[in-house]
Amino acid sequence: MRTIKMTEQIDLQRRRFLGTAAITIAATQLGMFGSAEAQSGTTNPETGRGTHTSFASLKQIDAGVLTIGYAEAGPTDGPAVILLHGWPYDIYSFVDVAPLLAAKGYHVIVPYLRGYGSTAFLSSATMRNGQQSAVALDIIALMDALKIQKATVAGFDWGARTAAIMAALWPERCKALVSVSGYLIGNPVAAKVTPLPPKPTLAFWYQYYFATDLGRAGYAKYLHDFNKLIWQTASPKWNFDDATFDRTAASFNNPDHIDIVIHNYRWRIGLADGERKYDDLEKRLAAGPVITIPTITMEGDSNGAIHADSAAYRNKFSGKYEYRLISGGIGHNMPQEAPQAFAQAVIDVNAL
Repeated sequence: MRTIKMTEQIDLQRRRFLGTAAITIAATQLGMFGSAEAQSGTTNPETGRGTHTSFASLKQIDAGVLTIGYAEAGPTDGPAVILLHGWPYDIYSFVDVAPLLAAKGYHVIVPYLRGYGSTAFLSSATMRNGQQSAVALDIIALMDALKIQKATVAGFDWGARTAAIMAALWPERCKALVSVSGYLIGNPVAAKVTPLPPKPTLAFWYQYYFATDLGRAGYAKYLHDFNKLIWQTASPKWNFDDATFDRTAASFNNPDHIDIVIHNYRWRIGLADGERKYDDLEKRLAAGPVITIPTITMEGDSNGAIHADSAAYRNKFSGKYEYRLISGGIGHNMPQEAPQAFAQAVIDVNAL
């Protein structure tokens, strides 16, 4: 098992072929990332996996429309790092990453996204909205509440999308970016009219299931088993135990979880409306903005979740950039499956 570190390279003819419109359409559905020339590495990506089962400090703070629950580690005067989870995961994806970064002097913040854990809406009247810009604004609000002016942002799945949006729309607030599966900013208008080929459509079965009333009822009834199945299919070579899954599964008991998840997946394929106050942000995101800050994108060699060829989004990152393929049976939940490799990427991107 090893980490393969890659340097910058791109096929110019392919770049011309992938126009902005095509890239934006694909981004709605696929996780895409840059390609590069391989160099051998020596890091064991499983180093540190399963070392920790809890966080030293769990806190709560009002930020924007939410009261946000978050884990905190490391010196508060250290460089800030915000680690962002996806669906159906939670802050425990970073339970082994956070202490690694804290030991290097970083101030680590790991928030529950809206609809997870102890994060809750301050008002019952607020729309339970899962659209991408709203989730990203939650983290900007968290930074404001914690008086963090600038942070390195890193994540996977919804967290990678959120981090990329922050880097694209508020680069002055983001020092650097680590994104599993690359550039995930979506365009629901394009997704509504542009069908995917059969293979990725099959991989997104749950998205179409959630588009139905039966799917919503099924998710609510079989919440635990449904999300465990997603873990198993997204990380087919990760033999996690019940205790590991159940620590995260507790966060799905959030009263807003089902509403947020269903709205997110319906919204991203144009079947549910968002809030008008986010229209300007979504218009900018639909254009597929280029990310200018230093970035490392990563992929596991056994990622069972839908993702695209590594060349597809290389031209969406104009700053200093690296792509890393993590080998050894690493799946979708990279920070929990390969904490050392993920933590090292955060450390290295700060040096780019």
